[in-house]
Amino acid sequence: MEIISQLLPFVFLIAIMYFVIIRPQQKEAKSRREMIEALKKGDKVVTAGGMIVVVYKVEEEFLSVKINDDTIIKITKEAVTRKYEDEA
Repeated sequence: MEIISQLLPFVFLIAIMYFVIIRPQQKEAKSRREMIEALKKGDKVVTAGGMIVVVYKVEEEFLSVKINDDTIIKITKEAVTRKYEDEA
């Protein structure tokens, strides 16, 4: 009985850490992964470098994106931080 009363605070701390830190990070990673998988041609995205680009072609591990009318580059899917929503 004494061992249970000594371990109870540790179990409680681990449960709090799970619900406050680990679970929200897992949810965010899952939603980001789903967002990246749903990207299609014409979507505007923000890269890790802060550039707003338009998806030109979706490949297995890379995205071809248009920076302007003449320039198309390849970036990794991990470089996409979020979709860009126009405020207009």
